[in-house]
Amino acid sequence: MENSKSKIIKEIAQELDCGNNCYYNSKTDEIIAIPNFSNFPDEDEFRECFKADLKAVQKNKTHLIKIEVLESFESFKIMEQFIEQIDDVVFKTKLKTILENKNPFKNFKNSIDNSGFRQDWFDFKKLELEKIVETQLNRKNPAHNIV
Repeated sequence: MENSKSKIIKEIAQELDCGNNCYYNSKTDEIIAIPNFSNFPDEDEFRECFKADLKAVQKNKTHLIKIEVLESFESFKIMEQFIEQIDDVVFKTKLKTILENKNPFKNFKNSIDNSGFRQDWFDFKKLELEKIVETQLNRKNPAHNIV
């Protein structure tokens, strides 16, 4: 059976992968997930849609640990790490070339989606996101290491 801390890490990692910033309450183990504001063109609409969550964040901010969506360079690094562990030299070279050219994220996704490595990529990215979440939670709340 999976322990609750591992479930928390997995849930936060999944929310990050969906483009949501997460706020973890270490006292209650509650997670509040709110889309990255930059994805919303209308600030008023954003505030209205997430009114309750934004209010909960304000109310409990002293107990919350914020885990933000990865920056582009962080996602890029995960793609590079994935490429390094691929055994297929031809596909590995193709992906490396993709990262060196225009639209690396879109072209990487297209190549992965049309390859036999699709599930390997999802599994790899999931584990990397979980490691990042665990590290951030432990760094921001060292007295109560999450795992």
